Amino acid sequence: MLLEQSFFERPADAVAPDLLGCTIVRRIDGEEYRGVIVETEAYDATDPACHGYRRKTQRNQSIFGEPGTAYVYLIYGTYHCFNIVTDRQDFCSAVLIRAIECEKLPIWRNPTEKAHRAGAGPGKLCQLFKIDRQLDGITLAPNFGLWLESRSANFAEEIYQTTRIGITQGVDLPWRWYLRDRKSVSRK
Repeated sequence: MLLEQSFFERPADAVAPDLLGCTIVRRIDGEEYRGVIVETEAYDATDPACHGYRRKTQRNQSIFGEPGTAYVYLIYGTYHCFNIVTDRQDFCSAVLIRAIECEKLPIWRNPTEKAHRAGAGPGKLCQLFKIDRQLDGITLAPNFGLWLESRSANFAEEIYQTTRIGITQGVDLPWRWYLRDRKSVSRK
């Protein structure tokens, strides 16, 4: 079942753990590829690690958008990161999708690659599903080729909470969630 905008109309630290076990669906050239979300991080305007902490700019304007839209940015000039905007319009708040697990790889990937590790990290999952700045600001919906579906009714995996990784500010906030038994989760 498609996740509606109302699901995202909550603070990032409430949405982030609820996204674990949900599925990202990416449609490319008529084919659909799916990945289960296994690791997330939350960011908002009160957090110095958040891109919109200081002010709204041309680069970060999508993080101030409508809940349920994409905020995609480039890091190190090479890798894209996919975030889902949360809370409310004009308030900087988003969830970074850190890792997904796939059962089957898209056809453009090396067939010997381990499917469960192909989306292990925010840059890797964007490469895997061809998510880049062209998708920045879109509404997550089938007509845009990128959307999210709810957890299965029998989802029962234990969710763990800890501090975020790969940042230098706001390091003490326990705003990272993951499914411990999944192989694609960052082990830091």
